[in-house]
Amino acid sequence: MQLYNTLSAEERARLIDEAGQQRLTLSFYAYAKIEDPKKFRDDLFLAWNALDALGRIYVAHEGINAQMSVPADHFEAFRETLEVYDFMRGIRLNVAVEQDDHSFLKLTIKVRHKIVADGLSDETFDVTNKGVHLNAREFNAILDDPNTIVVDFRNHYESEVGHFKGAITPDVETFRESLPIINEQLKDFKENKNLVMYCTGGIRCEKASAYYKHQGFQNVYQLEGGIINYAKQIKEEGLESKFIGKNFVFDHRLGERITDDIIAQCHQCGAPCDNHTNCANEACHLLFIQCDSCMAAMENCCSTECQEWIHLPMDEQIRRRKGLQVGNKIFRKGKSENLKFKHSGELSATPLAKAPSDIRQKIKVKKILLGKVEHYFVKAGVGLIELKNGSLQIGDTIIISGPTTGEQTLTLSEFKVNGQENTSAHAGDKVTFEVPFRVRLSDKVYKIIG
Repeated sequence: MQLYNTLSAEERARLIDEAGQQRLTLSFYAYAKIEDPKKFRDDLFLAWNALDALGRIYVAHEGINAQMSVPADHFEAFRETLEVYDFMRGIRLNVAVEQDDHSFLKLTIKVRHKIVADGLSDETFDVTNKGVHLNAREFNAILDDPNTIVVDFRNHYESEVGHFKGAITPDVETFRESLPIINEQLKDFKENKNLVMYCTGGIRCEKASAYYKHQGFQNVYQLEGGIINYAKQIKEEGLESKFIGKNFVFDHRLGERITDDIIAQCHQCGAPCDNHTNCANEACHLLFIQCDSCMAAMENCCSTECQEWIHLPMDEQIRRRKGLQVGNKIFRKGKSENLKFKHSGELSATPLAKAPSDIRQKIKVKKILLGKVEHYFVKAGVGLIELKNGSLQIGDTIIISGPTTGEQTLTLSEFKVNGQENTSAHAGDKVTFEVPFRVRLSDKVYKIIG
């Protein structure tokens, strides 16, 4: 009985590309009393693995929290696996605004103490006594009420790239930090104000609304289904979007655009930008916002120190990393003295620029995975790949794709095979060619075949 992944992320990506089937990125959650989370976890793994469903899922005695990628053809079969459980019958599935077949490449289901780290003792209040759920139209209406206070229950790096106009955006790194801060800030408005809250998919507000009712707030409301569901509803119903910018998401996309407004800045030069990335130095891995110009100049690093680090021999980098904690424990997530234009806390809703109008248009192309970038010669602007699959000919068009590189297309006019100029290459060959943009180790390389 297989209860774990047997394929690497790279192998899974290749199979997805070869299948050529659309996948749906979605999320859902449910609070419920689960007696045996371990058995629940194992049953879900067996059912979802059979459907080629992938994702990151947390289960606990209090319920389930899931972000997933499911083949579109298996969507109804997937829903049926949820309907087996009474507490998930008719559950809302938040389908992403922008789809990406590679949003998740493994099926990871973990048993946790809680499905959201909130730091609360559930025995102190009734978690089912939650706030009033509002759809997009109702949410827009209550935001126009001068008696309303709207609060963003996400973290600083999420709200910085997009938020509702006029929202309080706490300068916090975790959900649990925001609860006492908001309680203190709004202690004088518990009886005479509408406390309206929102988050990405609704799960944080589900618990927070019950907590604030327990704290004495009389009029508590929450955005049903969070920003993801709101974006879907405003599009379907032709409503004004009172959310401005981009919605941060926790898969490799790191965001999906809700409006074309860019309200954030590159953390290094201050140019309008809302593209998150992680520092290329694996000993740092700092999450920050970086524009294309700084990405090229800084080689996807957050500082000159990290830029120097990535040019060290790999064995030296590994030696230096030994004993270091992971990046988000070295630095605060998304914060560092090196980031001169990092803003959080009280944020502006004034657009700094507009994103390209075709930002959501993605052309589906048939492609095969050739391998990944093994090395990048910075000064020469040359990339090296080892062909693991397929072949290459002069004139072929390839796609180089990665979380920070994005998706770049290149037509090969010349290349070298195993150090010698050639017109074709095959599996096992090492191929070098000029790349007019910065690529990174482990970027995936595909050949367009149709």
